[in-house]
Amino acid sequence: MISRDSFLPYERPPLSKEYLARDKGFERLLIRPQAFWAEKDVELILGTDVVAIEPEHRTVMTSDGSRLGYGDLIWAAGGSPRKLKCEGADLFGVHTIRDKESVDRIMTQLENGPQRVAIIGGGYIGLEAAAVLSKLGCKVVLVEALDRVLARVACVELSRFIEKAHGEHGVDLRLGARIERLEGDGSIVTGVKLADGEVIPCDMVIVGIGIEPEVAALATAGASISNGVEVDAYCQSSLPHIFAIGDCASHRNKFAAGEMVRLESVQNANDMAKTAASAICGIKKAYEATPWFWSNQYDLKLQTVGLNAGYDQIVLRGDPDSRSFSIVYLRNGRVIALDCVNAVKDYVGGRKIIERSARVAPSELENVMLDIKSLAEA
Repeated sequence: MISRDSFLPYERPPLSKEYLARDKGFERLLIRPQAFWAEKDVELILGTDVVAIEPEHRTVMTSDGSRLGYGDLIWAAGGSPRKLKCEGADLFGVHTIRDKESVDRIMTQLENGPQRVAIIGGGYIGLEAAAVLSKLGCKVVLVEALDRVLARVACVELSRFIEKAHGEHGVDLRLGARIERLEGDGSIVTGVKLADGEVIPCDMVIVGIGIEPEVAALATAGASISNGVEVDAYCQSSLPHIFAIGDCASHRNKFAAGEMVRLESVQNANDMAKTAASAICGIKKAYEATPWFWSNQYDLKLQTVGLNAGYDQIVLRGDPDSRSFSIVYLRNGRVIALDCVNAVKDYVGGRKIIERSARVAPSELENVMLDIKSLAEA
């Protein structure tokens, strides 16, 4: 196993949540202790990049000059955070959240006390960071180019609920705001200048505007690339004996009406890993796992199941003011996804409805007196 990271394999979702908040130490993030890898005869080559792949020779070349052979190769390189393309993007105090080292740099700067923080991007990473930092006493301004947070993944109703929750915790939301440049004093960031001329003073900037899939080595080797590495139902790329999984893999997904998608989630990475490993072992079972995602912000646990792409109707189940409700997405009368806020039972029952591609009357979905599990069974 070759990894750019210098640490034993670890869980990444907690980085923007419990780890940044110092509620969970790094040891608790490890997927397995060091002894496990040795016992399973897994050789770890850490702190190393793969710089080239030679499919015809079944070899990879690494940044330390080594050439390693393979029988089958699984590309699980994920992606790198997108960088701002403006003046000042490389100033000291400008951070991303992607690995342990990047979050450690944020935590080191926070040792000087609460900071004035500007977060750029209103997706899950930015919102989770805003929740943690505001709880740590930082003055947080979140800048989003679109007119609402989570605009690419959620309906307006959920966006407005999340925005209200952050506002109640002191986060200053700037929606529909464009960045002109980052300002600095020497090499240190001091502010974010918006296109309207306003300058937001800050000691730290966190950029959360998505990732670029890591596909350069495979692209050079001749793999089919679109929005990531294109793979078939068994996670195999267009190159023989090379598989791709996780954030960097583009696959045809039945929950997205058969469209090619690239999913950034733990569920997707784990289930694709099982599919690829099984195929290598001669057990070919197509990838058809149900997509699910989650996010913790303040006292809110948001659980999403399914994919809402192309939805034409939503049903509100419960009262947002109670801080426990669900939003059900339908397409052509069938339930395709749910966003569940502090509503675990809806999440579990809703998953069954989605997997059965069931038609459920909106009047039944919105009736909280009806257990959604019973609707799934019906």
